[in-house]
Amino acid sequence: MKTTSLSLPITDVTHLKAGDIVSISGTIFTARDAAHKLMCQSILDGNPLPFDITNQAIYYAGPTATRPDTIIGSCGPTTAQRMDEFTPPLLEKGLKVIIGKGNRSKAVIASIAKNKAVYLSCVGGAAALISSKIIAAEPIAYPQLGCEQVLKLTVKDLPAIVSVDSNGNVFGL
Repeated sequence: MKTTSLSLPITDVTHLKAGDIVSISGTIFTARDAAHKLMCQSILDGNPLPFDITNQAIYYAGPTATRPDTIIGSCGPTTAQRMDEFTPPLLEKGLKVIIGKGNRSKAVIASIAKNKAVYLSCVGGAAALISSKIIAAEPIAYPQLGCEQVLKLTVKDLPAIVSVDSNGNVFGL
């Protein structure tokens, strides 16, 4: 196990191994169930996605309302399994990093390996810590979804662990 800095977006994540601790800095996008469903429907319909996911990271989160003088509300990870049916099509489109909490299905693990991506886990219950690592937030798609709309976040030193690496090796799930 090693600790490494991860700057996003990123083209190659094959150096990350299951069990590595990472400190994420750069751009990530939030998306939960409803946004994933809309994105996958766009793919099926042959329409463009609301943002280019190539070499990007999606964080499974739906932040709470932002209080005055704050960048974002509470922003902890949501359960990744709820996105399992939607994950392979997004990985096929070039998504490199997915961030959430909890287990992934065998099909998703196989898709992660096939597409040379990674699944990172954040600690559930650490929403205040995670929110403190977000230095900018901008809504970019699906405002009708409220807290589940897609946000573009800029993060600095967001802690996570590699739970599934680009070879399909699993740690701690």
